[in-house]
Amino acid sequence: MKRELMDILACPVCKEPLKLDVTEEKEGEIITGSLVCRKCSHAYPITDSIPNLLPPELEG
Repeated sequence: MKRELMDILACPVCKEPLKLDVTEEKEGEIITGSLVCRKCSHAYPITDSIPNLLPPELEG
């Protein structure tokens, strides 16, 4: 995931901006980490450079 996506990403539940927590980054690409909503306190994982923004009720 590119950092530039942070400008357009929002929590799918409450539409608030997300906070980026990076675990692994390589050549400007975020490989693993999470996107955290400060309002909902829900964390959305980033795995293999792909953010998973499924709302909590749709996670399986």
